Amino acid sequence: MGWLAWIVLGGAAGWIASMLTRNNARMGIIANIIVGILGAFIGNFLFNLTTGKGLMTFNFDFLTFLIALGGSVVLLLLINIIRGRSK
Repeated sequence: MGWLAWIVLGGAAGWIASMLTRNNARMGIIANIIVGILGAFIGNFLFNLTTGKGLMTFNFDFLTFLIALGGSVVLLLLINIIRGRSK
């Protein structure tokens, strides 16, 4: 998957994850892209941990998007927990 596809996939996954975790008002497009790309790596790591096989194929398909979305949600939930404890 090219760098432009990573940005599109990351932006979409980060944006949906930010809406699911109610962080959308605090995040902009750059933060959504970064969260989505990091979420793809986190999701692939968790998928590998639970199934024993990695999925990061650098292809754009629905399963890759779901894994990126799941990793993004996990990342934002962890950020919410950390921010909640620091207040």
